Amino acid sequence: MATTTTDQVLEFDLGEETYCVSIDYVTEIVDIDDVTSVPNSPPHVVGVMDLRGRTTSIIDPKVVFGIENGDDPQRIIVFDPDIVEDQSAAGWLVEEVNQVVQVDTADVDRSPAADDEAIHGVIKQGGNDFVIWVDPQSVHS
Repeated sequence: MATTTTDQVLEFDLGEETYCVSIDYVTEIVDIDDVTSVPNSPPHVVGVMDLRGRTTSIIDPKVVFGIENGDDPQRIIVFDPDIVEDQSAAGWLVEEVNQVVQVDTADVDRSPAADDEAIHGVIKQGGNDFVIWVDPQSVHS
């Protein structure tokens, strides 16, 4: 009898697509507050913000993934500093956070962009809907 493995993922919207990350990487979800721009930072770094006394880098994943359209971001997904290369706090600007769902790993297809290590896979949902599972650890390493 085959065993199935399930993971919990946090789904969120970027542009016209739904994305998700493993909930294991997420420490909290916060509203956008005062973000201070940082001169000469890479294009995907929007700036920094003080989050409970810790300077947190705010990243625009739309720039990272080449998404050109979408609504203004409303929330920030804050990641565990252990996944970031220099162990600094980082958060992603997202349009909306949807839900935490259980995913059967058997339902995860290999990414069509197999050379992009930031894409963990694609999760098929009912009908023609799918969710792109991204790996924030590879984005921040």
